[in-house]
Amino acid sequence: MKKTILLIVAMTCFTAAFSQKETSAKPIAPYSPAIMTPAGLLFISGQIPIDMESGELHRGDIAVETRIVMERIGTLLKEHGMGYSNLVKCTVFLTDIRDYKAVNEVYGSFFKDRFPAREAIEISNLPLGASIEISAIASE
Repeated sequence: MKKTILLIVAMTCFTAAFSQKETSAKPIAPYSPAIMTPAGLLFISGQIPIDMESGELHRGDIAVETRIVMERIGTLLKEHGMGYSNLVKCTVFLTDIRDYKAVNEVYGSFFKDRFPAREAIEISNLPLGASIEISAIASE
């Protein structure tokens, strides 16, 4: 019984230590757009090209879609007192790997001198029929 109570108390303290904020990048499902750990790591959930003002998914131009996704990531970074230079890892999901070059051109324009580690993966589908999704990890 004592072990069970200690485990519950420990889990409650651990969970409460993570920072979740109300954000302008509203999720489309039950998840947090970003969570800050006590160690100063910010985990940013995958972002798709939903315009933050209209709430509409943008389709048809991968360069515009990539810019919208990167701006959504930038908003989450800013809301946690960070910028693109704090990104240490990104994962890019594409429904068509032939978009890789166009995505790189836009993606790369958000960084000045240091790029985060990254992989790009082609997958069959993304939420709402999006063509691109990017998740990220940032560090203070």
